[in-house]
Amino acid sequence: MSKKDMPIEKSHIMMFARSIGDPNPIYYDEDHANDSDVGSIIAPPTFTQASAQFDPDYFLRPKIDGKGWFGSGKEPTGAKKEGSSSGGDGGGAAMGLHAEQHFEYHRPVRPGDILTPETKPGKTWEKDSKRAGKLKFSESVTEFRDQNGELVVTAIGVGVQTEKPVEN
Repeated sequence: MSKKDMPIEKSHIMMFARSIGDPNPIYYDEDHANDSDVGSIIAPPTFTQASAQFDPDYFLRPKIDGKGWFGSGKEPTGAKKEGSSSGGDGGGAAMGLHAEQHFEYHRPVRPGDILTPETKPGKTWEKDSKRAGKLKFSESVTEFRDQNGELVVTAIGVGVQTEKPVEN
């Protein structure tokens, strides 16, 4: 296994479903799942987002070696992601935002799978904005393949970089 491989376990699926408040028994009840059309426990649609926690280099993952990391709050560890700004400082810096996320399932994610993500750039485009200047959109395409090399999920994230912070 590579350091980014994501082994899929029943308990991971159950805990993820609970964390998003989805009580569907297809995610934890083997008897129910075995009698369903899919024939087994499966993972919720956004489950592959958790793959970042298997990547030790993921920039939002806390570091265990005491080094600073780019957290989700305003500089909780004193570390800044290069080129980023909170946007609220009036310093004129542009901002990067997560705009959309799409998932295409080629088959359900099941316990016992070992998913390997591979991310590559997708399309890019621009739009003009009255409040934030030019908006630069870019896709990030992640393909999740199973232990047999079969494509299971394609996840497409869309980010947007603003030319300037939005004025209040």
